Formats: sequence, C-alpha cells, structure tokens
Amino acid sequence: MTALLTEKNGTAPRSTAPGSPPSAPRRRPGRERAFDDVPRWQIYLPLGLYLLFTLVPFYWMLLFAVRPAGSTSLVPWPMTGAHFSKVWNERSFAVFFQNSMIVGVATLVATTLVALAGGYALARFDFRIKGAFMLALLCSQFIPGALMLVPLFEIFRNLQMINSLGSVVIAETVFQLPLSIILISGFIKNVPVSLEEAAWVDGCSRFTAFRTVVLPLLRPGLIAIGSFAFVHSWNHFLFALMFLSEQDKQTIPVGLNTLIGADSVDLGALAAGGVIAAVPVVVVFAFIQKWLITGFSAGAVKG
Repeated sequence: MTALLTEKNGTAPRSTAPGSPPSAPRRRPGRERAFDDVPRWQIYLPLGLYLLFTLVPFYWMLLFAVRPAGSTSLVPWPMTGAHFSKVWNERSFAVFFQNSMIVGVATLVATTLVALAGGYALARFDFRIKGAFMLALLCSQFIPGALMLVPLFEIFRNLQMINSLGSVVIAETVFQLPLSIILISGFIKNVPVSLEEAAWVDGCSRFTAFRTVVLPLLRPGLIAIGSFAFVHSWNHFLFALMFLSEQDKQTIPVGLNTLIGADSVDLGALAAGGVIAAVPVVVVFAFIQKWLITGFSAGAVKG
C-alpha cells in the first residue's frame, strides 16, 4: 500500500522511529521567505518614493503660502504671513471656516446617532426585509451625489431651506449614512449578545444595557464613522455650491473657488486658503489614526 501511494504521489515515504513524533513536512525551497531576509532597501525605497510623491504637493502649497509675492525661490525664506492675513480678513475665510466647522460637527453628530440606531437594529434584530435593506444600502453607494442635486434642491426649496446650513447638513448626513450603518453594524456584531443579556438579568433595560455595556466597546467604530463623516463634509464642494448662494453662508471649498478668477489666479492666497482648509483634517487624522484603523478593520468583518 505504501508503495502504491509512493508511485501515485511521486514522493518517497519518510521513515520514523517507533514512539518518535512525526517529522514536520518539508517546505519547498524559495516558496516562503522570512520577512527578515528581505533587504531593507526593497522596503524603504518604495515607501520613500510614495512619501515623496505624497508630500511634494503639500510642500509646494506651503511654499506658495509663505513665500512673498513675486519670489521664485524654492526655499521659503524670508517667510511672510501676508497671504494668510489676506484670505482670512479680506476674503472672508474666517466666516467660511466657521460655516465649515458647523457643517462638519453637525454632520458628525447626526451621522453617528442615526448610524448607531440603524446599525444596532441590523445587528441585533431579524426582520423580513433585512436582506433587501442591506442590499439597498450597498447599492446606494453607487449613486453619485450629482444625480441627486435637482431632487434635493426641489425638496429644500419647498421646505424653505435654501441658503441654510441645515440643508447641507441633511444632504451630507444622508449620503454618509449607508456606509456608516454597514460599518457600525459589523462592529456591533463583534460584541457578544451575552453581555447585554447579563445586564438585562441585573435589571437594566435594553437602552441602559446598550449605553453602559455596548456603547463603550464601540469607541473605535464611532470614531471611524464620525471622522469619515466630518472629513467628507468638510471637503465636499458640490452641495455647498448648489444650496448656499449667500457669501456669509458658504463653506471653505466654495471660498477656495472664489479665489480663482476668470483671467488670473492669486496663487499665494489660494495656497494660504488650502493650508487653512487642510489643517483641521490633518489634526483630526493625527489624533485618531490608531482608532480609525482599528474601527475600519473591526467593522469590516464579523468576529
């Protein structure tokens, strides 16, 4: 029998002494290579090229923002803050910044609260149209926001919400909810139901058990969907352009567009406005990077 198996597989049988543990299967040479055997330059060179490709545009923007007008030096020296003062005071960027912050924070809060309720329902309850609802959430991600501009404009016009920051908040929240609900529902599924059942036995209601037991475990997921909603609403240009026509209601992306003239572009002012727009996003990601990666990875799979 051993000879037949040897002829069929084309391998020689391994002899083992009586009572000795079976030997480990041989690995084909060159099939697997340990990470430590990889030369460091093969790791650092691609990472360095990618970092250079990513940081050069930011350096170029910062260079134009702090370089005096008319200068062609590649080193920002002497530096000036005239461009920042111009866009902040003369081009109403202080108002734009305030409006963008209101829209971003309101979208973050609304998206997080509604996604929590929807995600908990999908994770803990079974109902007849659950599969169809999940399919609708997934399919909604393929619909671009530009297709919904006309219906949304008509709705907000009938509700007398044109030139109101609330219209932008509602539109941004609606488009952020599908992905947020899917992520937070996957994260809630990783929390054992037995933890809530133990709280119910101790006399807690469903809401109290969720607030005291489940909600603290959802911190990475909440930070992930909240930061994603904030950054998207902060950077989104289309809704603010269509629903806000008054200058004192516009946001930073629309304000940056006003710096581009028909015949000329003030590169210094435009670069300074870009730096102002990028600072909050960079600060947010710098503080929540660990929670963001944990939240997206944990909400994407069911443990």
